[in-house]
Amino acid sequence: MKKVVLSLALVAFLGLSLNSCRETKEKTEDAVENAADKAEGAIDDAKDAANDAMDSAKDAANDAMDSAEDAANDAMDAANDAVDSVKESAEDMANDAKDAAKDVIDDAKKAGNDAMDKAADKMKGDN
Repeated sequence: MKKVVLSLALVAFLGLSLNSCRETKEKTEDAVENAADKAEGAIDDAKDAANDAMDSAKDAANDAMDSAEDAANDAMDAANDAVDSVKESAEDMANDAKDAAKDVIDDAKKAGNDAMDKAADKMKGDN
């Protein structure tokens, strides 16, 4: 009888062990599957974040290029304005010098004519 009880206990123990191993295996498989799903989700999130970062960097580079182009255009406009201003000033100075020279010539002519008139008047008066 002792052998029968021990045999039944051994069979019961083996039965419980096998069921317990199956449950552990199933739980392990579920855990591995859940971990794989989470890893896949994390990889997808990382891909999305990398794509977003690349798009942001591309947009920032485009904005920087646009700003640099605008700054270069503004500098060119300022340089052209400065050249035009210098050109106008030089033309104004040349015209002013020309007018001043004309005035000097006119004044010299007038002074010469006045001197000649005085000399002629003096000669008439001496006669």
